[in-house]
Amino acid sequence: MFAVTATQTDPDNPLKGLTLGERPDPVVPDGWTTVTVRAAALNHHDLWTLKGVGISQDRLPIVLGCDAAGVDEDGREVIVHAVIGTPVHGDETLDPKRSLLSESYDGVFAEQVAVPRGNLVPKPAGLSFEDAACLPTAWLTAYRMLFEKAGVQPGATVLVQGAGGGVATALIALGRAGGLRVWATSRWAEKRERALELGADRVFESGARLPERVDAVMETVGLATWDHSLSAVRPGGRVVISGATSGMVAPTKLAQVFFQQKSIIGSTMGTREQLARLAVFLDQTGIRPVIDRVLPLDRAAEGFAAMHAGELFGKVVFTT
Repeated sequence: MFAVTATQTDPDNPLKGLTLGERPDPVVPDGWTTVTVRAAALNHHDLWTLKGVGISQDRLPIVLGCDAAGVDEDGREVIVHAVIGTPVHGDETLDPKRSLLSESYDGVFAEQVAVPRGNLVPKPAGLSFEDAACLPTAWLTAYRMLFEKAGVQPGATVLVQGAGGGVATALIALGRAGGLRVWATSRWAEKRERALELGADRVFESGARLPERVDAVMETVGLATWDHSLSAVRPGGRVVISGATSGMVAPTKLAQVFFQQKSIIGSTMGTREQLARLAVFLDQTGIRPVIDRVLPLDRAAEGFAAMHAGELFGKVVFTT
């Protein structure tokens, strides 16, 4: 089968290890099944893998990709939940032995992928394969951040840092559909304008002083925006963080945290049940993922290059 594979890692030149070509058909363990991939979405996780982050060298070569939608062996249209956990663990994202597709097991940037049967979620008929493929990582992460971790109600004000990334665009769209007042930041005027078109109520340059403090901050940027995030949230508010694309280590003014009783809450992905609810939420509300570009799988290198250069607003989707 044709697949997009990481054959080596390089922190400075991650695209050097990106290989497109034939790979063996997937091996299917007991309790697993195969999905014929119709669409798959690119994430920063795939770029980090090529940099050597979160992957052991003995796993190479490995097929990349976490997010996909396709058709299972029974002909049903499905979305693939990317978190692989042990069946006995209630919340797979808290399972210490959990992994994502493309970490310990081959991922979805291929014509077929093997997954546990319990990781399949029905795709609503109203969602295209391209839209559905965007949900399992970025949109599921955003859904959990907003509707579980942030502790906000409709009418609250939420700040989304770094408009333009996959999680950030999902946060804006989901927040607007959920009745939140959404503010967003970006260094780039074009991305601020796109955030307004997506549903943000107001946009600001990165680091700008806000008219008032917000109830919660959605943080995926890390080092570059961390100080601003802590300053922007009101006393008693929450900063929910699910990623750190600009740097993993950031100074924290601890007195500001404890004296103003601010909460810093980590969030990773989401559960299979949350993915199923997210799919229904999109089907009911009519909101759809922002897709920057759709490319055939044999042109995946173009999508990786665009992500590496930061030239995206929304998701890159590959079709087979």
